[in-house]
Amino acid sequence: MFVEDELIPISALQHLFFCERQCALIHIEQTWNENLFTAEGRIMHERTHEQGQESRGKVRIERGLSLRSLRLGLIGKADVVEFHREEGVRWQPFPVEYKRGKPKADDCDKVQLCAQAMCLEEMLTVSITEGALFYGKTRHRFNVVFDEKLRKKTEETAMRVHELIASGVTPKPVYEKRCKSCSLMGQCLPQAMQKRRSVKSYLTRMTGTS
Repeated sequence: MFVEDELIPISALQHLFFCERQCALIHIEQTWNENLFTAEGRIMHERTHEQGQESRGKVRIERGLSLRSLRLGLIGKADVVEFHREEGVRWQPFPVEYKRGKPKADDCDKVQLCAQAMCLEEMLTVSITEGALFYGKTRHRFNVVFDEKLRKKTEETAMRVHELIASGVTPKPVYEKRCKSCSLMGQCLPQAMQKRRSVKSYLTRMTGTS
């Protein structure tokens, strides 16, 4: 169980999925920069949150709802939480996360959404079985089932982020194709840092020094 001062943003889970070095630069070194992708994502979230509350028959919609889990050590905001009326007076939460792009090959978006659901479960003492991801590029909503496998991955990712931040150590850069889309490429300098390490390793081997 975590305390208030130990809570980390839910968004850190996605940063870790993308790159542990990026996660450390943001959450340990407090480094941030915006590019086209992050700006589009930020604007989408801001517009969603600004729309406020809404009711549609048996569905009540809350936007920008604050979230917290002391068990996972997470804090953040949900883009949208739909409350569906069931069994007369019971309202069932259904979180919806908005993304600017399209569905990804890995589970980073699903883990972020599952973390939101697990926060809601702890806050409201309910069980939430599914939610949805809405992608701006496809203009389509994809339902996500919060099964045991996804919940375990979410818990493991949250613990890994806490361990990384607590260590205070930023991982060394590894240049990959995904680096081109990272807003922190200018601060990370993965190609330059890797080249510098390669030269140092070469000189160490040639001179026999350390």
